[in-house]
Amino acid sequence: MFTGLIRGIGTVSRVAESDGGGRRLHIRAPRMGRTPLEVGASLSVSGVCLTIISQHGDGSVAVDVSARTLADTALGDWSAGRRVNLEPALAAGDALGGHFVTGHVDGVAEVARRREQGRSVILDLSAAPGFMRFIASKGSVALDGASLTVNDAGANGFSVNLIPHTLQETTLSDCSEGSRLNLEVDLIARYAAKLLAQ
Repeated sequence: MFTGLIRGIGTVSRVAESDGGGRRLHIRAPRMGRTPLEVGASLSVSGVCLTIISQHGDGSVAVDVSARTLADTALGDWSAGRRVNLEPALAAGDALGGHFVTGHVDGVAEVARRREQGRSVILDLSAAPGFMRFIASKGSVALDGASLTVNDAGANGFSVNLIPHTLQETTLSDCSEGSRLNLEVDLIARYAAKLLAQ
């Protein structure tokens, strides 16, 4: 479980093909507070919950990505040099400053337009209609692992506001028209919709 509060920005240093259509990613990761990155630990990598399978003296870690995850997320687009948002798993007693984020990405949202508004940036995003039933104005959404508040939501898309702190502390500052972002809808909205459908 994660909060959607990004703790550091890493860089993909190497991408290697694996058996079965998967990939192994090597990521240079900064120190992120008191939580060490240990083998077997969960790590949110731009919103995708992955397991650390090895760590190296240069501060990098390796994670395996399945073919299914590559198909369902934007990770299939990644190559060496890609900056990624990182968040270690939530520990008991940690403050929950964002919202409950599982790291189980629902799909991909695409940036349709980027607009400057004062010191902030507005991203207008398109998403599959099947996801939009879970996205509401003033609700929560995770984009590349970052917990954000939805400004407006329609049938085919939604918008979010990126304040200067978010632009500085996450990779969302890299977004431009056409950027593909990992999308996780709000966990509570997903279960509420399931209950109402019964």
